[in-house]
Amino acid sequence: MPTVSYQGEEIECEKGANLRDVLKKAGLSVYNGKMEQLNCRGAGSCGSCAVQVEGEVSEPSKKERARLWLPPHHPNHDVRLACQTTVEGDVEVTKGRGLFGQHI
Repeated sequence: MPTVSYQGEEIECEKGANLRDVLKKAGLSVYNGKMEQLNCRGAGSCGSCAVQVEGEVSEPSKKERARLWLPPHHPNHDVRLACQTTVEGDVEVTKGRGLFGQHI
């Protein structure tokens, strides 16, 4: 089983699990500030669940790549949308500063 490391916690999950769902089920949030209430609930449209991910995860979908081209994100920011990312192996997740987590 893959392990997701985030904010000092280690969570085991099934391979193929959605990263946002794994963290949410463990009681951990991928949102900053008001985005905890104002996010798109995993639809991949708001960009507020952006996190830096190191480890084995799915390739970004067309939808995710398109969203990461829109401000405040940019493909050079090296972030993924937790709601669009599938865990394929052990991963380490870091949330950046800023309302959308855009400052890693």
